[in-house]
Amino acid sequence: MKEKMMDGLQRFSKAMFIPVLILPIAGILIALGNVFTNQRLIETVPFMDNPITTGFGTILSGSLVSILSNLGLIFCVGLTVGLAKKKKAEAGFTAVLGYLVFINAMNKFMELSGLLIEAESLQGTGQASVLGVQVLDMGVFLGILLGVVTAMVHNKYVEKEFNNAFQIYGGSRFVFIVLIPVVVLLAIAFTYIWPFFQTGINNLGVLINQSGNFGLFLYGMLERLLIPTGLHHLVYTPFLYSSLGGVQEVGGQIFEGARNIYFAEIADPNVSVLSPSVIWDARGISKMFGLIGACLAMYQTASPEKKQQAKAILIPAAVTSFIAGVTEPIEFSFMFIAPILFVVHSVLSGLSMVVLNLFNVRAIGPNGFIDFILYNIPLGQEKTNWIMYIVVGLMFFAIYYFTFRLLITKLNLKTIGREDDGQETKLYSKQDYKESKGSKDVATQTGTKDTGLASTIVGALGGADNIQSVTNCYTRLRLVLEEPDKVDESVLKNETGANGIIVKGQNVHVVYGLQVESVRKAVDKYLGIAEEE
Repeated sequence: MKEKMMDGLQRFSKAMFIPVLILPIAGILIALGNVFTNQRLIETVPFMDNPITTGFGTILSGSLVSILSNLGLIFCVGLTVGLAKKKKAEAGFTAVLGYLVFINAMNKFMELSGLLIEAESLQGTGQASVLGVQVLDMGVFLGILLGVVTAMVHNKYVEKEFNNAFQIYGGSRFVFIVLIPVVVLLAIAFTYIWPFFQTGINNLGVLINQSGNFGLFLYGMLERLLIPTGLHHLVYTPFLYSSLGGVQEVGGQIFEGARNIYFAEIADPNVSVLSPSVIWDARGISKMFGLIGACLAMYQTASPEKKQQAKAILIPAAVTSFIAGVTEPIEFSFMFIAPILFVVHSVLSGLSMVVLNLFNVRAIGPNGFIDFILYNIPLGQEKTNWIMYIVVGLMFFAIYYFTFRLLITKLNLKTIGREDDGQETKLYSKQDYKESKGSKDVATQTGTKDTGLASTIVGALGGADNIQSVTNCYTRLRLVLEEPDKVDESVLKNETGANGIIVKGQNVHVVYGLQVESVRKAVDKYLGIAEEE
């Protein structure tokens, strides 16, 4: 039972990446639009004071903010596509139909029951306008619910076929036929059930907000601690995209979730100070500063004869963390060989968020220095207090450095460059991490006709017959294997450039970093998996 539950959570976590990873792109473009409408910048750069650039900025920001108002639909389609095992495109189309049926069924049932509220503003009433239809305000949870339900129906009935005149009703058409009564019944049921859920969610949000800095600390710590399980996305996603992360009216519209509020506020020139809820997205201190200090500590505590090897490994890992926010190459270097360092890292990550809140810092850098510049600099110091963000970052650089150095030396931890005699110096699970993109330019290899890398990966996973499914997230190749015991970790680490391997039941994660998309395509091609599937 426990294994099935973990398997379900793993699949759900993987599917969440489809809607979640597209939203930062919208945020960056909203910030770009804000550059062209920033009054201070316009006064400083006179040539920007014209209707073309300001109009472009207004249109860009205004059009993309609409994405935040329809997260339910985005998550519904994204989750359905992610969870569908076959015919993903048809599953996504069915999800849109199911979403439309749900909101209209709920609206009509509420109208017949006399539950619709007539008011100029629906704020605080528990109801909202979704795609122009007044329903209960379920927010992103509606998309999650319908995404899971649609995927379950799709996976069960998408291969159902009929003979003769009924052939046209098979496949995805039959999925929609089955989905209609399911969705209508859910709409009726949740008309009565959701208010209780909403009350619970609101109470939880109040509890978290009332717990103040302790809540932030717990959130930041758990978001790191759950990385080995791959379930850390389930910690931060509700806070970024649901009412748990705050509810704020911006420009006459209601937005829920820390990142949604942030994106809406940076697009609104009338907002002079960002909301405190933004702090739930302040995960960049450990990525941009803390782990860099940890790398310096590991380098300086390395054995003299291994310092050059450690340097060649740690510098590109540190650069990747600082620039792109990909921390796994560093974290996996001590996660298993010195777990106490990973616990300390998690605690310091949570503590960094508390310190940012204490200094009233509203700047964010969720994916490294590039995001930090694009999101915060155009908004100005007054709106984000980004200068103090850097000051806090330097503080934590020093804290990480001295804490890691003390623990490594006092406990004689076998971090990079301190391995026993005869043991190879490597980034835990990568043999030659000597270039800024890693030891093996996976993207280059997989772009050729040479299938040697994919063949090696598949062989190390127990062969093609042992692989049930292949997906990927931002940095990990995620697989479901028939027999996980057949995994040859040494081959994956030493011959394919993997940063780490995590086995949880039948779920196996192989960490490749930013090149994982190319690895996934190579493996799919080798296995003969069609792109749509």
